[in-house]
Amino acid sequence: MCGIAGIIDVRTTRTVDAALLQAMNNTLDHRGPDAEGWHIVPGAGLAHRRLSIIDLEGGKQPLFNEDGTVAVTYNGEIYNFAELREELLAAGHQFRTRSDTEVIVHAWEQWGEQCVTRFNGMFAFAIWDQNRDTVFLARDRIGIKPLYYSFLPGGWLIFGSELKALLRHPQLQREIDQQAVADFFTFGYIPDPRTILRNVSQLSPGHTLKQRRGENPAQQRQYWDVVFSGDYEAQSAEALCEELRERLQACVQRRLIAEVPLGAFLSGGVDSSAVVATMAGLSPDPVNTCAIGFDVSGYDESRFASQVAQQYQTNHHHKVVDPDDFGLVHRLADFYDEPFADSSAMPTYRVCELARKHVTVALSGDGGDENFAGYRRHRWHAWEEKIRAPLPGRLRSLLFGTAGRIYPKLDWAPQPLRAKSTLEALGRDSLAAYLHSVSILGQRERDGLFASDFRRQLGGYDSIEVFRRHAAAGAVEDPLSMVQYLDFKTYLPGDILTKVDRASMAHSLEVRVPLLDHEFVEWVATLSSSLKLRGREGKYIFKKALEPMLPSDILYRPKMGFAVPIVEWFRGPLRDHVRESILGESLADAGIFDRQQLQWLVDQHLSGKRNFAPSIWALLMFAQSHERLFGNAEATQAVTA
Repeated sequence: MCGIAGIIDVRTTRTVDAALLQAMNNTLDHRGPDAEGWHIVPGAGLAHRRLSIIDLEGGKQPLFNEDGTVAVTYNGEIYNFAELREELLAAGHQFRTRSDTEVIVHAWEQWGEQCVTRFNGMFAFAIWDQNRDTVFLARDRIGIKPLYYSFLPGGWLIFGSELKALLRHPQLQREIDQQAVADFFTFGYIPDPRTILRNVSQLSPGHTLKQRRGENPAQQRQYWDVVFSGDYEAQSAEALCEELRERLQACVQRRLIAEVPLGAFLSGGVDSSAVVATMAGLSPDPVNTCAIGFDVSGYDESRFASQVAQQYQTNHHHKVVDPDDFGLVHRLADFYDEPFADSSAMPTYRVCELARKHVTVALSGDGGDENFAGYRRHRWHAWEEKIRAPLPGRLRSLLFGTAGRIYPKLDWAPQPLRAKSTLEALGRDSLAAYLHSVSILGQRERDGLFASDFRRQLGGYDSIEVFRRHAAAGAVEDPLSMVQYLDFKTYLPGDILTKVDRASMAHSLEVRVPLLDHEFVEWVATLSSSLKLRGREGKYIFKKALEPMLPSDILYRPKMGFAVPIVEWFRGPLRDHVRESILGESLADAGIFDRQQLQWLVDQHLSGKRNFAPSIWALLMFAQSHERLFGNAEATQAVTA
């Protein structure tokens, strides 16, 4: 795993500022502490930070073709590189290393833009082809590895693994994107291709960008998408379960190639336990596993992790985290650069910290819920769809929308009495209802949060447009498959994979994700929704397939998640910090928020009358990022240091 950066003159062949390129690269040293490299030619500069995993001696980057006219800087792993290497050797290409990086160079020479369709892996890379006067950027299908870029007014293209690399460039204007702000307070992250800055973009998963010098505009192309067909039929449930286990084994096997210590995260949930159980069946040595626990029973899964570790005799490492481990709150903006409101970033950081003490590569179970409809919201959406389907939209809006507006918001009441959100969801169409279920703030709350001038700047923009754009492109008919598709396009890359990438890279740890092998994802997408969600049981066929490998109390216990006690923190040790950050002059002067609404939110939560913890957390994270991006000169310098 590595960090990449670059500066390309897309108009002429001006000299690249070597010191500036090095400064951009240095911001990514946490992603690659083992080595650094640069390649500068007239009008183009590539830079790289390396975390050595394969071909420890020969894989230094940027790396070149035989005559040095094609160079690549690359972050990730190509798991089928050995097969591709043999194919390229047979086609006449010459190799000087055993690394997967060199395969990318020759694959570009052999297949051009289509090279990405041949790769099985996680990657973000940039190729400079001197013969074609062309730069080519690519990001893996699922979005496991990040890539940011910006076309500057002076004719420069800059790119990097993290936003902080681009922030080093003096010509990058720090102008906030109002729609990105609206998206953040809807989703808790900023969905690609937007970022918090108007003139910086994320390359979307499954996309490439090609820019030939002197040509305009750049060509952006989507080369992959997940297709939910639901048309696969096995001869029997037993045969399907057997095929699922075989496919899972192949995905894990691909990710065991490394020349450094390798292990796995083990939370005790279904997905990580499945990965560990599969690894144990493939490895002659005990698997290294890592887990963290909490001193609060409602947040602690460590005993289940220990149960799986004992069953498979893993070399298990466990650390109990103090429930008041909130010291990272002040540092999260350093890791994520732009606002990011998933509080589980903190325990994710801690488990990566623990893992790095023992391994350099860790496998995770991320992707199981997206593949097999494992989130609680999937179950609720399927239930709501059964009610929505037979009723005309106007009638639903009249009945349920009215009831939702009248019904009080009873955060303090037992779960069965908290019907307001359900009633509101039933009054909406399918996409708007799902947006409501994943939003950290509802539409009315968002409208009330923003100052009137800021709402005018938004010009009527609504974050539902993110879902509608993806829904139109995906054209998925099955209601459950549609929301799974939306998760693959938004929540998975924007939240889950971003969280793991930044937390792991902060410790120079590579994380591999076997359940997001694109071939596995494609196959699972052919399974009927009834095999994923059956009654109230999510991940139905996945759990059935794992029954020979894992006990029922691992497979069928209630899902806990990876939460931290922010409700208690905000009313206790972080009380003063919340007031200072959210009600202070810095956020008030941003011109985004209604100060009276901020005061009301904070007062209501701190008094215990209402639970606005997710909203307050989002505001806290936004305040920290905003200060570092747009604050005083000292803060601005810190964000690029």
